[in-house]
Amino acid sequence: MATFAHATLERCAQLGRALTAAGLGWSDNGRQDDPQFLTYTVTDPHGRTWQVSPATNFQISPSSPGQIWQASCEALMTRSPVLSARLVAEHIKDVPA
Repeated sequence: MATFAHATLERCAQLGRALTAAGLGWSDNGRQDDPQFLTYTVTDPHGRTWQVSPATNFQISPSSPGQIWQASCEALMTRSPVLSARLVAEHIKDVPA
């Protein structure tokens, strides 16, 4: 079974700060107590909606333990690699129109 022990309250706070610093509008579904169901809804500069969720322990590289977030955009039919909070925010912000 997949586990999400790495999605701590501090890492959730880091993601929120990174999204805000990137100038992106966002909200979370309030499931920090159960990261398996945790999602963030983010709006990029072009008005597209992204879903950001923690990756499973199986997706996280031991050499990059801070890279735990994955973003997907249904409108673009794309999914990002597993990234850090700062890099996932930059990725969403920088995807061209």
